[in-house]
Amino acid sequence: MNGEVPLPFDPGGPLTSGWRRGRCRHLAGARIAAGSVCPLSAARRQSPHSHSNDSSSSSSSSSRRQKERPTVDAKMVLLATAVCTKAGKAIISRQFVEMTRTRIEGLLAAFPKLMNTGKQHTFVETESVRYVYQPLEKLYMVLITTKNSNILEDLETLRLFSRVIPEYCRVLEESEISEHCFDLIFAFDEIVALGYRENVNLAQIRTFTEMDSHEEKVFRAVRETQEREAKAEMRRKAKELQQARRDAERQGKKAPGFGGFGSGGISSSSAASMITDAIIEPEKPKMTPAVMRPSGPSKALKLGAKGKDVDNFVDKLKLEGEQISSSTKRTPEAAKVLSPPVNIESVHLKIEEKISLTCGRDGGLQNMEVHGMIMLRVSDEKQGRIRLQIENDDKKGVQLQTHPNVDKKLFTTESLIGLKNPEKSFPLNNDVGVLKWRLQTNDDAFIPLAINCWPSESATGCDVNIEYELQESTLELNDVIISIPVPSGVGAPLIGELDGEYRHDSRKNILEWCLPVIDAKNKTGSLEFSIAGQPSDFFPVNVSFVSKRNYCNIQVTGISHVDSSSPVRFSLETMLLVDKYEIL
Repeated sequence: MNGEVPLPFDPGGPLTSGWRRGRCRHLAGARIAAGSVCPLSAARRQSPHSHSNDSSSSSSSSSRRQKERPTVDAKMVLLATAVCTKAGKAIISRQFVEMTRTRIEGLLAAFPKLMNTGKQHTFVETESVRYVYQPLEKLYMVLITTKNSNILEDLETLRLFSRVIPEYCRVLEESEISEHCFDLIFAFDEIVALGYRENVNLAQIRTFTEMDSHEEKVFRAVRETQEREAKAEMRRKAKELQQARRDAERQGKKAPGFGGFGSGGISSSSAASMITDAIIEPEKPKMTPAVMRPSGPSKALKLGAKGKDVDNFVDKLKLEGEQISSSTKRTPEAAKVLSPPVNIESVHLKIEEKISLTCGRDGGLQNMEVHGMIMLRVSDEKQGRIRLQIENDDKKGVQLQTHPNVDKKLFTTESLIGLKNPEKSFPLNNDVGVLKWRLQTNDDAFIPLAINCWPSESATGCDVNIEYELQESTLELNDVIISIPVPSGVGAPLIGELDGEYRHDSRKNILEWCLPVIDAKNKTGSLEFSIAGQPSDFFPVNVSFVSKRNYCNIQVTGISHVDSSSPVRFSLETMLLVDKYEIL
């Protein structure tokens, strides 16, 4: 057939988009020789009347059809598309014909020189190609086409390309386009195949690139259902085993064991507890502070460990008058701050604040935000209809906001938090945020703990002097850790003057200045050390602490019943946490 590529479909019939997206992408990447026939262009332009069903047609008719079919070089519409800078530097480029990198870079480099800034045009031509372009702020969206292409179709294709880019890039900048280059290339391939635009819109392009699969969703839903059913079956088996154990204990019989591991079996009680623990254990809250383990070789968990003998030995030591202390106990300050209230009443309040602060290394507060909330938890139905008395002594200018179900008029006039419908009760066994507040400022006077880091260069490296000052004297900060980055590969710093303790983490290259308590009696402190490096190596400095007093002076002074106004006993937990505290 004179080098023609056989078509897998009726040339006179419709061309499905599925074949074009699949087959045409393979053809687009292949080398198309000059003068060869493009099956897509042939199928689109060949008349049904010119198609011959006679397999023994003469060579003259074949050559006539060959002349009627345009070649790729003559009729190819879109050669390439690119996003480039105003200087002609290519950020992303997609070629739809065989074209070398040098060729496309040369075309794009010549593009800015051809534009006439005095006229408002959307295209410019050379002897061989046509540039159709649209400005994108500091960039250009450029289509490189043949000179005999339809300029109206090219402009419509250009508009579609320009609408695709904001779908993947939040800002039209070089870094953002480079980050999403592959997403853009996949979208470009959905628009153009073998130089011709596909009949697609923006919504279809988004659907094609996402490759959403209904079968995958069904499979995941089935798997999640099976997992839930398996967990429910495990809970049911655990309850049955526990019930069997309780029945055996009531009848005075020994619970039957499960054979295995030699003569010794696992009792039903231990098996039931193991299954129950396996189900319930992931729901337990994780402890934030890590427990400090003693140095030395650690012992792994062993089957059949003799815990009873260890307990008996400890009891004997206690009887002999020895003082036994656990090595895993926390320090008194950490336990005092991190442990919850000992007696949690049926009405429990939690006041929590989180502070986010950023300061400059040369001084000056860049931004500071404090978010606070009062959460109420009622565990007794009789105490559901209550009101909270709020005392707001804040003078910093916080913005208060109540829950939508709280009576705002009552809160504004009497500083009481109660439901709009006094006949209703607060939800049981659920933490409900009834009041929240927010403070945002850049006033240096509001900084609770001021940090001043002063590195100065010396003959051997840098002498660093860092000091703190508690500006909010009503606060008591516990477990304060000031983390200073240090250069790597220069050894440990040489510590001079020090208030508190320090730790040097050689893996993370951080020097931690640890202070158990900072309050009105311990408002200032300093640390001096020397190490090789530059002044910029010791920033940013990060600070973390906790406090049992909130920053904004908003307190709950009492709780009373709605009907009788009698006081209600309640427990209160107050905590100030650090979300971000850094000196840049």
